[in-house]
Amino acid sequence: MTQEFTPEELLGPLNDVEKRRSPKKLFVAGDCKLFDIHPRVSVVGSRKASADGLKRAAKISRLLVERGAVVVSGLAEGIDAAAHHAAIEAGGKTIGVIGTPLDKSYPRSNEALQAVMMREHAVLSQFPSGYPTMLKNFPIRNATMALIVSASVIVEAGESSGALAQGWEALRLGRMLFIMESVVNNQSLKWPKEMLGYGAQVLASDNLDAFFDALPSGRLSVDAVFA
Repeated sequence: MTQEFTPEELLGPLNDVEKRRSPKKLFVAGDCKLFDIHPRVSVVGSRKASADGLKRAAKISRLLVERGAVVVSGLAEGIDAAAHHAAIEAGGKTIGVIGTPLDKSYPRSNEALQAVMMREHAVLSQFPSGYPTMLKNFPIRNATMALIVSASVIVEAGESSGALAQGWEALRLGRMLFIMESVVNNQSLKWPKEMLGYGAQVLASDNLDAFFDALPSGRLSVDAVFA
């Protein structure tokens, strides 16, 4: 069953910047109680991800689940799908934020995953039924994903990746943004250094504890939701 909310009904009180940059309506299929859990952390990146990128996405998602976080991603191929699958396989909860109405799926290869998440986890869209699927929907979706999470992690992304829209929006909203060290060290990319200059942080294996310590604790008992 699909439920319709204003952003404040679903997420709680928003500040003036968040209100200005949020969609008018949000549509949710699945367990709406997942939006009462903190932290919710987005794990995003390239659709055409490397094998190492997929492994990193799965690892950080498993670690987040172990600490009671809800893993949020965009139900795209590559990094997004790896994050969702890893969260589910680790026994955690995950939210998909999609660029189509809830009654459609893109890509079709993730149709079965989306169906499972709509039954057992949650899928969110800002696009009502009948809204056309256009390329511009997906960076808009990424900006909304930045709004609904405590922090975003960019695992792997090129200069034209939709994950960059999420990174910049996270910084505009004052959300925590983390970029994996492997991406920061890629000398062919300009965007990581630009985002670091505006407050993004490097996520490396030797600062994972600091990363987890920086995340907010739960507003609602995780056990109550996962029971």
